[in-house]
Amino acid sequence: MAGTLATSKLGDTGLEVTRLGYGAMAVGNVTDHVAELVLNSVLDSGINFIDTSIDYGSSEEFIGKYISKRRSEYFIASKCGCPVITDPKDGHIYTSENIVAGVNQSLARMKTDYLDFVQFHGSPSQDIIEDNGAIDTLMKLREEGKIRFLGSSSVLPNITDHINMGVFDEFQIPYSALDREHEEVISRSADAGIGTVIRGGVAQGEPGMGRGKTEIWDKFSVAGLDELRGEGESRSAFILRFTLSHPDIHTIIAGTKNLDHLNENIEAVQKGPLDVKTYSEAKNRL
Repeated sequence: MAGTLATSKLGDTGLEVTRLGYGAMAVGNVTDHVAELVLNSVLDSGINFIDTSIDYGSSEEFIGKYISKRRSEYFIASKCGCPVITDPKDGHIYTSENIVAGVNQSLARMKTDYLDFVQFHGSPSQDIIEDNGAIDTLMKLREEGKIRFLGSSSVLPNITDHINMGVFDEFQIPYSALDREHEEVISRSADAGIGTVIRGGVAQGEPGMGRGKTEIWDKFSVAGLDELRGEGESRSAFILRFTLSHPDIHTIIAGTKNLDHLNENIEAVQKGPLDVKTYSEAKNRL
């Protein structure tokens, strides 16, 4: 993991985040030993943006147990609206009571006084957010110093309304070469000063080595992208560099519990975006 990771400013937040972040859902259901090793390796590599959630198994507890003593080294983004005081079978609930309970639970689990980002989970509609007074609830939590910035894990069509609301500091958006539905809205978000955090930037990894679906990765073969890969470059590394090439993406969260995959992701990002010609050709083929 030699070398340094490039950073970018996360929208108008002013935070300098590494272009590669870490998705801690990957350590939600692992042994204590694996969680300790992976989370500390993430920080040792220089990655400074970690995404988690209330409902990612033991992820938050592991963060609190194994890296809370290194709190100054990373920004943490968690979720709200996840079942805390309600039955998980009810799905996401965006009431003030559930949001406050969730944030307090996350603070306790991760042994921290504040969360850098709290993101709505599940991309609720503007009507649901407003009917529940959810923004006011988060604003109050920010005034109390428990959170710093408001975010949302948003997708089309609701993300369009979320941009227009003018209250969000950051969005988590799905995107990769094999799933380009949100390509344009990423730019619209960045143009509005909103930080863009990308999930699925490696398309969950190649089948057999990651959790990626065969029907999604078949697009890679059909488009003939193997012809564009660099010598010794894996398909996953090429996909990650493609994602990194989008000019309005600030950071990409990639989750893994495998240190070899973590190192591969780091090395791919250290190589930087694809060259202009390769990037353009890949988009044309796709």
